[in-house]
Amino acid sequence: MTHPIWPLFDLRVVTPRLELRAIDDEIGAELAALATLGIHDPGFMPFAFEWTDVAPPQLQVNSMQHYWRHRAEWTPTSWNCTLGVIVDGVAVGSTGMMSKNFAVLRQFETGSWLGRAYQGLGIGTEMREATLQLGFVGLDAKLATTAAYADNGPSLGVTRKLGYAPNGVTRRLRRGEEATIHNFTMNRDHWQTNLRRDDIHIHGLEPCLALFGARQG
Repeated sequence: MTHPIWPLFDLRVVTPRLELRAIDDEIGAELAALATLGIHDPGFMPFAFEWTDVAPPQLQVNSMQHYWRHRAEWTPTSWNCTLGVIVDGVAVGSTGMMSKNFAVLRQFETGSWLGRAYQGLGIGTEMREATLQLGFVGLDAKLATTAAYADNGPSLGVTRKLGYAPNGVTRRLRRGEEATIHNFTMNRDHWQTNLRRDDIHIHGLEPCLALFGARQG
């Protein structure tokens, strides 16, 4: 049964290893608690927005507000779809799809994180593939983009493994110092030829298509 007001709560992307679900308050609270256990070494910052530099309990408060804000500010021309990554019924991280003017540009950006206990197990690759499947199959996108700091080896490893094309670098301030971000793109043809999978299934998307500014029917 579709949620009567916010159909995104019923959106699921299922693979043999994991499930992506729209983040409701229950999943949001699980992820907020998971973040307090650590996502990265304290001496390293992988995120463009340094949200993990905040100590608990404010970290949990900020996390919940982050998820609420995405829902509150969502429009078909500007959206940030955050999805919980669920493995064996447990929230292990989050993946996001962001886009502006999707109806015209047909492109989206991805970003993600995993709790430290779940890193290095291949989950990062699987959740990225599931996110790409949602974008290219579910939303009929033409282009996906992603980015990571030059010293973020795990994220860059997934990106290069999946065959993204380099798309230049960006300089930005990170913890008060200069840092370099590597940008990447993936077009639909590459995904269709090399990455499309028959064992990833999308559920509950049709009622959400208008929210994404995506074609229906």
